[in-house]
Amino acid sequence: MIRSAALTLSLLAAPLLAGCGLQPLYAGGTGGAVGSTLSSVSVAPIEGEAGWLVRGALRDRLRAAGDGTATRYRIDVRLSDEIAGFGVRADDSVTRERRTLRARWQLVDTSNGSTLIDDTAGSDTGLDVVGSEYATIAAERTALERLSEAVADQIVARVAVYARNRAAQPAAN
Repeated sequence: MIRSAALTLSLLAAPLLAGCGLQPLYAGGTGGAVGSTLSSVSVAPIEGEAGWLVRGALRDRLRAAGDGTATRYRIDVRLSDEIAGFGVRADDSVTRERRTLRARWQLVDTSNGSTLIDDTAGSDTGLDVVGSEYATIAAERTALERLSEAVADQIVARVAVYARNRAAQPAAN
């Protein structure tokens, strides 16, 4: 009885959801507006270890959308990577750290050099400082890897939304 009630409710709600305007971001797969835009984006080199990680994560995500052979766009990224200690013991030793990775990035049209998007992305995480210096360094590196993935996800999502919105605009005469 509960199943039939749930099925009836979902069938009644279906027309309401169809009219809400939700559309899949990656409609059309790699041949759609978003997929073709993402596959035509290159990533400029980024300084430092964090830059290497973010660039790798971006390239992985963009390559997943296509082969990346024709690059009409370029992403330029400047990073800020900070570790701040907080949570202090009586002997002034730090017990917690916060690692913050912020990116100022731009999507540039390589055909004319114009900046299409100028935005920021960022993430932070907390980690415990333990008695083993090796364990603390390993935790900091793992945190940086995770933060790099999160920043890359934010950048790719923003570029995908830009591509969808650009495709939805009427063509200029």
